[in-house]
Amino acid sequence: MTTLIAGVGMIPFAKPGASAPYDAMGEAAIRLALDDAGIRFEAVEQAYAGYVYGDSTSGQRVIYRVGMTGIPIVNVNNNCSSGSTALFLARQAVESGVADCVLAVGFEQMTPGALGTVFTDRPSPLGEFDAVTDALIGASDLPMTLKYFGGAGKAHMERYGTRLETFAAIRAKASRHGARNPLSVFRREMSVEEVMNAQTIWPGVMTRPMACPPTCGAAAALVVSEDFARRNGLDATVRIRAQAMTTDRPGSFDSRDMIEVVGADLTRKAARTVYEAAGIGPEDIDVIELHDCFAQNELITYEGLGLCGEGEAEKFVMDGDNTYGGRYVTNPSGGLLSKGHPLGATGLAQCYELTQQLRGRAGDRQVEGARLALQHNLGLGGAAVVTLYEAGA
Repeated sequence: MTTLIAGVGMIPFAKPGASAPYDAMGEAAIRLALDDAGIRFEAVEQAYAGYVYGDSTSGQRVIYRVGMTGIPIVNVNNNCSSGSTALFLARQAVESGVADCVLAVGFEQMTPGALGTVFTDRPSPLGEFDAVTDALIGASDLPMTLKYFGGAGKAHMERYGTRLETFAAIRAKASRHGARNPLSVFRREMSVEEVMNAQTIWPGVMTRPMACPPTCGAAAALVVSEDFARRNGLDATVRIRAQAMTTDRPGSFDSRDMIEVVGADLTRKAARTVYEAAGIGPEDIDVIELHDCFAQNELITYEGLGLCGEGEAEKFVMDGDNTYGGRYVTNPSGGLLSKGHPLGATGLAQCYELTQQLRGRAGDRQVEGARLALQHNLGLGGAAVVTLYEAGA
């Protein structure tokens, strides 16, 4: 069954301490999605709520502010891929015929500083990731996510001769794109030189702007069947053509490779599944929103998605094939690096951006003639979701 994105909503992202509480942010995003679709909340038959830092049933707290209709509400926590996991479940519900109109909402109210473990009296879900990472790069006091993705970037540098300036170029590109997005938390353009000369947080490996900021925000999408859209006169411009979700296999640890630790295999497998299901190749994609939690991960993901060959990502960047005028426009929203990364909202913010691109409503960010859009959202621990959207069937 064809599944359509009937409505999307996203609020401006903000720094911790500068946002409304999570329930108000989530409510605002849902109401924007309902208004965008032109339907009432009573039409929604199920809801999936993605978030990471919140107590159980936070989804109900958010959704009850919009309506209390007795529908199933499922709370989803898959680390940074929570929002796209909610979308994955919503799509499955509609595609299976269980429901005709399903809400996916993601939200996060974050605190300043690096991500850390909340529960310290029990085994960490990332314990194996930590052990392998410490064995590969050595124990240090660096925050865990910086060790993961910085370690992966360092591995790419050592294996392929990738330069630190290449990661700086990715960050500078993100700032140029984010400057065009009124919903981004950072809207100031940065040059490669500014990124290189910023505070060093891992000598020779990373400067501070190469890491995404903790962010607060919310986004939502309404997934509907083609029949529901037709009966209700809804916008049927954007459909989900293919979608895949993957989790870790033994190689994430056994390969003893930091690039695999941070989910390269998850990305490759999900992308290949999507391409095969849709009968296309990466060369057919027009616009991409990918998981650039660090500039290092954006570069690694180019290769994982098949946008270039293994070890060719530096040339890909230096040739300008990751931006307007190149082969692919990646993260026209500014990505996580400039738009921000409220964990539970990120996947649905990516959906928002790509839906607007395929509708031709992205304003200064518009990728001309965009027909196929690819979304990549990654959460360590781990899960990756890759979604292919198509305009105007």
